[in-house]
Amino acid sequence: MVSKRKYIITVIAVALLAVFLTLTLGNVFLVEIGQKVFLSKDEYLQLKDMYEKYKKQEKVMEIAKREFLYDADEKVMLQGALQGTLKALGDPYTQFMTKEEFDALMQDTEGSYEGIGVYITAGDDNRIIIVSPIEDTPAEKAGLKTGDKILRINGVEYTADQINLAVSVMKGEPGTSVTLTIQRVLPDGSHDVSDLVIKREKIRINTVKSAMLEGDIGYIRLTTFDMQTASDFKNAYNNLKNKGMKGLVIDLRYNPGGMINSTVEITDIFLGEGIVTYTKTKSGEIEYFKSDAKFEDIPIVLLINEGSASASEIMAGAMKDTKRAVLVGNRTFGKGIVQKVQRFGNDGEGIKMTVSEYFTPAGINIHGVGIEPDIEISLPENAEGYGYEFYETDTQLQKAVEILRK
Repeated sequence: MVSKRKYIITVIAVALLAVFLTLTLGNVFLVEIGQKVFLSKDEYLQLKDMYEKYKKQEKVMEIAKREFLYDADEKVMLQGALQGTLKALGDPYTQFMTKEEFDALMQDTEGSYEGIGVYITAGDDNRIIIVSPIEDTPAEKAGLKTGDKILRINGVEYTADQINLAVSVMKGEPGTSVTLTIQRVLPDGSHDVSDLVIKREKIRINTVKSAMLEGDIGYIRLTTFDMQTASDFKNAYNNLKNKGMKGLVIDLRYNPGGMINSTVEITDIFLGEGIVTYTKTKSGEIEYFKSDAKFEDIPIVLLINEGSASASEIMAGAMKDTKRAVLVGNRTFGKGIVQKVQRFGNDGEGIKMTVSEYFTPAGINIHGVGIEPDIEISLPENAEGYGYEFYETDTQLQKAVEILRK
């Protein structure tokens, strides 16, 4: 029979051995004895550091739950803390997203949604700026223009750090209306503020439009770069090629960007072996996006303007640096940074975070600067639109065709 004293000594010895193994093997085991848990010194210091970092937040939440006059929902407060953490970084493109906001963002890349049809971005003044309305949508029909600032939606003010929430408010059932308070800079430099009531519709985004112009000049307009764009572009290009196309106009005007892989896949069609673009993180990690040796040898003019941004500028930069195309129009928007989108946790929430900057093949980062065209030319003030449908007043397209006919 084992004495009680020997039994206790054995238990203590086993416990000490377990603690020793924990400390020796690293942060692998937590040893639990009765109501106590043994952990390594490193684990203890990590927990202590975490407590010191977040004890103020915990204290504030305790006070709010106890003394705040109205309902103080803990989940809402925690969500607000996450939003505030990323907002404090001072980058309007870096944001925490609720499940609803994240789902809406993913839906936008699929080519259809219910809303007014407008591409927006964050401005340096923390205002929401219209990059471009999508053609033939309620936003375009209502007269929204590139550079307009959205001050309020349905009477409520929204800033750039609330851009995901603003997007969700503008979306809604087809047939319902939303009121936007818009600030526009007039030709004399003054500012006009007005309310626009816009009726929502089912927005189906056809990102590729094409036509054969006089003189066997092909025309392809890209309104954005989503998951389907590269495939649709190839179909449009091959169709024009089979009709005897001798030169090509690629229209990137008012294209706000989209998916990098999509623009790289399209650009690869026309470049020989080399770099399309490369990205660089703050740690110096570089990722190259390259084109192969095979390419379509056809004269190209690229149309750009102040509404051409992000992925559009990747294509424009690659074409310009390699002298593969003549760029016609106006200076581009100037967005040379890349965001990574990822879900985390089990609630479907996610974050969009600026993780790198991108460079043209010549090593130029165009963020805040944009890309200058080879030939600067603006649309006339009386132009009713742009593209092959408005050829008679589209002076930029006319110049592109003139170049290709030489």
